Amino acid sequence: MVFHFREQFPQLNVYWEKYLPYMQRREVPAKTTLLKEGQVSQSYIFVEKGCVRAYFDKDGSEKTVQFFFENSGFSSFDSFVNEVPSLFTIETIEPSVIYLLSRVYVLQLIGELSHEPSFVHIILGISAARHKRYSDELVSFIRDTPEERYQRLLAERPHIVRRVAQHYIASYLGVSAVHLSRIKSKLAKGKAHF
Repeated sequence: MVFHFREQFPQLNVYWEKYLPYMQRREVPAKTTLLKEGQVSQSYIFVEKGCVRAYFDKDGSEKTVQFFFENSGFSSFDSFVNEVPSLFTIETIEPSVIYLLSRVYVLQLIGELSHEPSFVHIILGISAARHKRYSDELVSFIRDTPEERYQRLLAERPHIVRRVAQHYIASYLGVSAVHLSRIKSKLAKGKAHF
């Protein structure tokens, strides 16, 4: 949070700088669980390097709901804000460098910044952009075929296809790895129908 806000909104650096000492830097290997489904989120997570995914377990099968890469900040938002069990597990899928800022400090920072009109505007803009992306993904999942979802992923977020293992992408698209392989084969042969 502090890192990407510091660069994007330097007018508020006096606040960001105050909370830098409270950020915990961790270098973690792939497959490190940062938050387990059912736990209450106590930290805001910032990815300096690497890739992280959020997923839930459905009858022993992992369903990926989101990926986060460098310069992304996130948490299991409902859990973090409302102190309820997380619906998601958050796990690294590459060796990663992450920073954690405790909920206590996030709330203090927000309290200090709440009187700053530019901060309120920043938070509303970030929230609106993230809400739009999630809404677009939900509509796409309901409306579009798996082939259309994969093609959209290639067009709009190609870095995911380049960096993330196929079985995670398949889970994210709501298909099996075998089905995703067929979709990719059709696209390669120019036979996909959209």
